[in-house]
Amino acid sequence: MTTDLAAFAKEKGVKYFMISFTDLFGGQRAKLVPAQAIADMQEDGAGFAGFATWLDMTPAHPDMLAVPDPSSVIQLPWKPEVAWVAGNCVMEGNDVAQAPRNVLRRLIDEAADEGMHVKTGIEAEFFLLTPDGEQISDPFDTAEKPCYDQQAVMRRYDVVREICDYMLELGWGPYQNDHEDANGQFEMNWEFDDALRTADKHSFFKFMTKSVAEKHGLRATFMPKPVEGLTGNGCHAHISVWDAPGKASKTNVFAGDGDGPTGEVGLGERGKHFLGGIMKHASALAAITNPTVNSYKRINAPRTMSGATWAPNTVTWTGNNRTHMVRVPGPGRFELRLPDGATNPYLLQAVIIAAGLSGIRSKADPGKRWDIDMYAEGHKVRGAPKLPLNMLDALREYDKDKELKAMMGAEFSSAFLKMKHLEWNSFVSHFSRWEKDNTLDI
Repeated sequence: MTTDLAAFAKEKGVKYFMISFTDLFGGQRAKLVPAQAIADMQEDGAGFAGFATWLDMTPAHPDMLAVPDPSSVIQLPWKPEVAWVAGNCVMEGNDVAQAPRNVLRRLIDEAADEGMHVKTGIEAEFFLLTPDGEQISDPFDTAEKPCYDQQAVMRRYDVVREICDYMLELGWGPYQNDHEDANGQFEMNWEFDDALRTADKHSFFKFMTKSVAEKHGLRATFMPKPVEGLTGNGCHAHISVWDAPGKASKTNVFAGDGDGPTGEVGLGERGKHFLGGIMKHASALAAITNPTVNSYKRINAPRTMSGATWAPNTVTWTGNNRTHMVRVPGPGRFELRLPDGATNPYLLQAVIIAAGLSGIRSKADPGKRWDIDMYAEGHKVRGAPKLPLNMLDALREYDKDKELKAMMGAEFSSAFLKMKHLEWNSFVSHFSRWEKDNTLDI
C-alpha cells in the first residue's frame, strides 16, 4: 500500500518534506516543500531545472519533475519536523533515463524478470575533519596503526553515538561502529537490504553524517583520499541474490557447493557467473565505482602509514582475504572492495546488477582464485588486468565496454561519459604547484 505523505505528515508532525534526487556526480539536490503542499507534489512532483545540476541538459529543456517515492520517506531524527523522500525524475511524462535512481530501478526490474533479487550491504567510510577540511579534527589521533583505537573512537563518541542512535531509531539494524585504518577515519555498518533500499539508505547516511558532523562543529568527508599518506575511504559492497525481495526472500540463489574454486568457497552456479560478470567488466566498472580524479590516489596508492592501502589495484578474486578486489568471506555472498566513498549510491548498485546480469547471461567464468597476499606477492599474478591508473583510463574502459554501456542504458552512458570527460578536462587544465616545482628550472 502506498504511503499517503500528507497523512504521514499529520501523524508524525512533519512540517516540511525534502524531495531529493541524486545527479550524475552524486550531488544530492532537493526542494523543501511545506506539508500543506505535499499532496500535489506526491501526484505531480517538484520542479527542477536539470541544467542547474550535473545532468546532461541545457537551459532549454522543460521542467524536470522529481516525483517522491513514498516508500523511501525518512523523518529526520535530528530535525523531526522535516522528512526526506527520494524522488524519481520525470520529464514530460517519461522517466529521465540518465537519472541514477531510474537507472537502478530499471535494472532491478530486469533482474526480477529473471527471478533474481539483489540484496546488498555497504561499508561507508568517512573522515572527521576540521570545518575547513584541512586537518584531522582530533589532534590526539596520531597512532601509526589507529584501526579500532578505542581511545580515538571514544573521543568522537558524541558524533558516532548520535548517528548510530538515529540508525537504531530508523530501524536500519546498525551492528558495529569503529575507528578505521586512517587517523580521523570511521566506519559504521548497518544490515543489508534490497538494492534500492540500500541505495536510499546510503544516500541518506551521507546526508545524515555530514549534518551531524556540522552540528558538532566538524566536517565529515567521504572523499576517496582526503589525506596524503593515509588509507582512503572505501565503500565496500557485500552482494547476494535471493528468490524474492524484502522479507519474502527465503532462498539465497548464490549459495551452493559446486565444483571448482567458486564451489569451494560456497558459491553455486549463479553466484559463480554473477562474480564472473564483475570480473569481466571490472576495468569499466571502475568509472562508476571510482568516479573522481582523486579516486585513483586510493586504488593506486603507495603503502600508507599503517602499512597497507586496503584497496585493490588488480582484477583478482579470492576467499576470505582482504588484499584482493573481490573476496568471498562465506557461502552465498561476496564483497566487492573496489568502490570508494565518492561512488554514486544509486549507480553503484546499478552497475553491480548490470555486470552481474551480464555474467549470468553469458555464463562468465571469474577465472583463477588467487589465495595469496596481493600486497606482498602481487607480482606473482600473471594474466590479470591492472585496474585503471586514472579517471581518464577508466572512462575509456567504460566507453569500450559496449555490453556494460548497453546494460546501463544508452542515454545514461552517453550523458555520464560526456559530463565526466568535461570534469577530466577541467582537471587537466588546472595549473598546479607541482608543475612549477618540477619544471621551472628545466
